[in-house]
Amino acid sequence: MRIPIASDGYRFIIPLVILTVALALSSLIWLAGVSGLLLLFVLNFFRDPDRAIPNEGRVIVSPGDGKVVEIVEEKDALLDEPYRRISIFLNVFNVHVQRTPVAGRIEQIKYNKGKFLNASSHKASLDNEQNAMIIHTGKEKVLVKQIAGLIARRIVCWAKEGDNYNLGQRFGLIRFGSRVDLFLPLNAEIKVSLGDHVSGGSSIIGYLK
Repeated sequence: MRIPIASDGYRFIIPLVILTVALALSSLIWLAGVSGLLLLFVLNFFRDPDRAIPNEGRVIVSPGDGKVVEIVEEKDALLDEPYRRISIFLNVFNVHVQRTPVAGRIEQIKYNKGKFLNASSHKASLDNEQNAMIIHTGKEKVLVKQIAGLIARRIVCWAKEGDNYNLGQRFGLIRFGSRVDLFLPLNAEIKVSLGDHVSGGSSIIGYLK
């Protein structure tokens, strides 16, 4: 079965394919092996499998693959009131394409430069380089943040302000280890716990009231 690759990955994949073949043809087998292993890693990192999106009313899906590392009540500068933040840590072996947790209009996108702390650290939500996106469902606002990590140095967001997105639609990715924070209204019904492993677009995080 063919697994789709995120388009952003081909700028890394094509040069590595050329390099690996060139090294092999030059009988530099050891170097070709190293290049081949790197190619396999990059192919795995940029995989973008299709997901079964839940068909339920008020449902909130995970914006990314990874492990739930924090669930706290928090006030963010982009929001008018306290929200509940659910933080998901993505290691280098997770799928790194992000998906919209709810359907709605992209109301605001704000990019902030910052540090590159370990994305599993709680300080990463405040200090790291990040891209924040507010989605308005028509009744509620949901905030999702792409946060760079210790190795990740590039946040990609395909969404634009004013765009309308469906539930679970791809909107961006982060290169090489990262974190995604999801801010939900306090009255949302949460269905995940600390330590849970979730899949972007298919795992149910909870339900909006």
